[in-house]
Amino acid sequence: MPKKNLNERALDYHAAAPAGKIGITVTKPTETQDDLILAYTPGVAEPVRRIHKNPEDAYRYTAKGNLVAVITDGTAVLGLGNMGALASKPVMEGKAVLFKRFAGIDVFDIEVNAPEPEDFINTVARIAGGFGGINLEDIAAPHCFEIERRLSERLDIPVFHDDQHGTAIIAAAGLLNALELQGKSLEEARIVCLGAGAAGIASMRLLLALGARKQNIFMVDRKGVIHTRREDLNEYKLIFANDTEARTLADACAGADVFVGVSGPDLFTPDMLRSMAEKPIVFALSNPDPEILPELAHKTRSDLIMATGRSDYPNQVNNVLGFPYIFRGALDVRARTINEAMQIAAVHALARLTREPVPKSVLDAYGLKHLEFGPEYIIPKPLDSRLIEVVPPAVARAAVDTGVARITP
Repeated sequence: MPKKNLNERALDYHAAAPAGKIGITVTKPTETQDDLILAYTPGVAEPVRRIHKNPEDAYRYTAKGNLVAVITDGTAVLGLGNMGALASKPVMEGKAVLFKRFAGIDVFDIEVNAPEPEDFINTVARIAGGFGGINLEDIAAPHCFEIERRLSERLDIPVFHDDQHGTAIIAAAGLLNALELQGKSLEEARIVCLGAGAAGIASMRLLLALGARKQNIFMVDRKGVIHTRREDLNEYKLIFANDTEARTLADACAGADVFVGVSGPDLFTPDMLRSMAEKPIVFALSNPDPEILPELAHKTRSDLIMATGRSDYPNQVNNVLGFPYIFRGALDVRARTINEAMQIAAVHALARLTREPVPKSVLDAYGLKHLEFGPEYIIPKPLDSRLIEVVPPAVARAAVDTGVARITP
């Protein structure tokens, strides 16, 4: 029998009984009549009264404190585009698997059929009370920016759009390490970002917060360089309008230190790479097909450091390095939000971890004999068990220090 391809194997995986990838586990005894009396009526009455009197007691008497809602409108599902809310459910279940596997966080996945942002915002706001945090997922730009901002303003729990901030945090951690290895600084680096959607804009915003200079950032969308004389820019792109004569991606890449691609396959050419400054850094993050293949990039420039979004190449920018542990840290202190300081704390924690000696368990998980901080290891590996020990405490400390934590660990 011929070997099944990936699509066939994936369908079999999801269809195997029970269908899907997640379920609910009962966490209290239910073996006796007395157990059931406590689990439901009349035992639930007293916790209800306590929570009615003091809403914070929901963290004590319910699963709220370890429960995240992964919510989407299905308008930007992976690289597939607007697939609709229901079709996004396998992805949302997959996100739930990662939350549970890497940080022990329980998840309800919620797919909202909302034609307009206002409908989506109101729906999420009305159901948010039962959760400790909201992970927004696969929502198209530019609506995703408004949705996250307005929900963050309305709710007193963390609201985090992972397609924006997850990519930004992991990429920033890797970039800080790559810049050090190349003998460059973020403050002086000339950065080109191809892609002005959720990930691109959030990544550049975070780099500004970390010390990059706005005049050194050249963002490129489908119409070319985002510059001050363009009249077609929304409020989010306008932040990065540069006073420059560069108009094309090729123009912007000439002399650049860093290329960040969050766009599409094969859009970054060898000629563009050749035109960059000495010791360039290339983050080609389009997945599964990057803006330039690593084999071609390394053949073109022997002095570069490169990262992709793929697991079959070194330096994978993988959001699973971020969101489970960021939420873990936020939930552990009952944070009201995930603010910029918490994101920066995650960046520095990831960057520092990469510089530590790599344990044998990580080497064994990836079939490696040796791995150390260097051009092919600028970001931790997703199966590094130290992540849960390093990132959540850093995020929690930042939450406490900035006054958004309800409790101190």
